[in-house]
Amino acid sequence: MSLTAQTYWAEHAWVNGSVRSDVVIVAAANGRITAVVPGSPRPPAGSVTLRGLTIPGLANAHSHAFHRALRGVVQAEGEAGDRAEDEDEAGSETESEAEGEAEGDTAGRAARHGKGAPDSFWTWREVMYGVADRLTPDSYFDLARAVYAEMAMAGITCVGEFHYLHHAPGGIRYGNSNAMGEALIAAAAEAGIRITLLDTCYLSAGFGAEPNEHQLRFSDGTAEAWAERVSGLKGDGNTRIGAAIHSVRAVPVDQLATVSGWAQERTAPLHVHLSEQTAENDACVDAHGFTPTRLLADHGVLGPRTTAVHATHLTPGDIRLLGHASTGVCMCPTTERDLADGIGPAVELQRAGSPLSLGSDSHAMIDILEEARAMELDERLRTRARGHWTAAQLLRAATVDGHAALGWGADAGRIEVGALADLTTIALDSARTAGPPPRLGAETAVFAATSADVRHTVVGGRHVVRDGTHQLVPRVPQALAESIQALHGW
Repeated sequence: MSLTAQTYWAEHAWVNGSVRSDVVIVAAANGRITAVVPGSPRPPAGSVTLRGLTIPGLANAHSHAFHRALRGVVQAEGEAGDRAEDEDEAGSETESEAEGEAEGDTAGRAARHGKGAPDSFWTWREVMYGVADRLTPDSYFDLARAVYAEMAMAGITCVGEFHYLHHAPGGIRYGNSNAMGEALIAAAAEAGIRITLLDTCYLSAGFGAEPNEHQLRFSDGTAEAWAERVSGLKGDGNTRIGAAIHSVRAVPVDQLATVSGWAQERTAPLHVHLSEQTAENDACVDAHGFTPTRLLADHGVLGPRTTAVHATHLTPGDIRLLGHASTGVCMCPTTERDLADGIGPAVELQRAGSPLSLGSDSHAMIDILEEARAMELDERLRTRARGHWTAAQLLRAATVDGHAALGWGADAGRIEVGALADLTTIALDSARTAGPPPRLGAETAVFAATSADVRHTVVGGRHVVRDGTHQLVPRVPQALAESIQALHGW
């Protein structure tokens, strides 16, 4: 990504698991680090100073970029739905309600926004579908470019985009069948961050159910057709192409092997939403007699290149299966709490052998430092005990293991010679972070800092965010506002 060599002088840097001071980091023109020299008291001539604590660039291992348009408005839209249904006392059951009841959960009841129905993941999903229906390749590019710029400002240098919005509404094909995915790839490039496009197979509305009217644009019809389309996507120095199974309810059991086989042939990462809701577990047991985890294990989906997202509601046997297969797990605490999903067994998963990564998922907020902190704090609430992970372990989930989950493991997540020059600098002198000595920089970053404390972001040696200002996308808040308002028609 870098076109010229650049030298940085980091006031403090997280190198090999500890904070070092006065660190010279040299990035070659190919975007890789060629030298890391601690103890250099003066910045070299021509170098760029990074004040604060510099850590490896953060990896956001699970993103749905278009969900950013729901932040702060989904409750308002739900309340509008309440009022509309209250006015229509003779309202009839909708297709989505019938679908929810067929899935064996409370979705049917919860999809009714009024009459005392509880707000839940399933009601949120109906609002999400409405936003998805309005997106085009052009509007998705505009929105994603702004969202990825927000990520860069939060210190994220690589995103895993779990992408299933493939076709036009109603399932009508674009002339370029990968127009939506390519819009995301272009948006990441313009925002200056790396992307692993996790092209997602999504074929059914539930076990044995055809896609509903919203889901038609997600579906390629068959896994074979999905594989043919996704094979047309191309990676580059900024982009890697991976695969995803949306969930066991969205990909029929006889087509799982096609998706996992495609990823295996290309040694590409494979991600899957797993047991985010108890309703999914119950429906899977009803349909197949097994939990979703057992179903994936029996069909060869689990393994060290596979990442299960959420993994919230697992049995002890599920945890053993995931750990034994070295299947990674991406936790998304801010989304899981926003949607009232629950708290997943992260400690047990890691002990069983599953590496942990972090994602912002629905973008209720974009702050990987908060995701790391929330994983520990949620576990404290669940167990009423402290100290499940050290700050260093949480930073590893946010960097090394996050990049590994996205297929960049050999190249990123470390400040060392040969690694990609992807860096994030966190202020140690803000109102939130001031006080602790620099040697406690990791603890300060994880347990005190927020995305607002990110001062610099460097990707491939290129200074993408300088002193909190994005260098490639002007006026990021305005870009977000304009793209979101256009999408909602405000």
